[in-house]
Amino acid sequence: MTQSHFYEPSAGHRLAHDPLKAIIAPRPIGWISSVDAAGAINLAPYSFFNMVSDDPPMVMFSSNGWKDSVRNVSETGEFVANLAVRFLAEQMNLSSAAVPPEVDEMELADLQKAPSTLVKPPRVAAAPAALECKCVSIQRLRGLGDVESSNYMVIGQIVGVHIDPAFLINGIFDTAGAAPLGRCGYRGDYAEVTSLFEMVRP
Repeated sequence: MTQSHFYEPSAGHRLAHDPLKAIIAPRPIGWISSVDAAGAINLAPYSFFNMVSDDPPMVMFSSNGWKDSVRNVSETGEFVANLAVRFLAEQMNLSSAAVPPEVDEMELADLQKAPSTLVKPPRVAAAPAALECKCVSIQRLRGLGDVESSNYMVIGQIVGVHIDPAFLINGIFDTAGAAPLGRCGYRGDYAEVTSLFEMVRP
């Protein structure tokens, strides 16, 4: 048996770069649109994102720091998770820029807005799918020994789903056709879903 490279994160990884974000990959990207109490729009991508429940349907995103998205959701209780895909990758990247809260990242990234149905934040019009969410909880994460983290986890219940009909084939969402993006760890590394394989559970 080959000896593994073992390390305890608290003691350092002894590698050129932290491998955890490359190991836990690809991570779906939650492209979160939100508004603050005054109606200012924010759009930002989060790679700590996933669906965490299907009954009721819920998603979460986690932010390192009390950033605009978390603050907005705390003020209004709403957000939209837009599907980040390959043909929108450059705009998604532009929306990650560190800009003042009053800057509208949708305009910054030259993205058209589409109105949501049940929540106030607009959605990215070109996104193949968008999930309207209402906040269930915002938690400041804590580690072992109840040590406080700088990360905040936002959980939202999906109350509305928008799907571009171009990505529906015989009633099935065309995941490979949409080519969702995944974050893969090291600086600038992304993946896109281009093919699927089927494996039936026993």
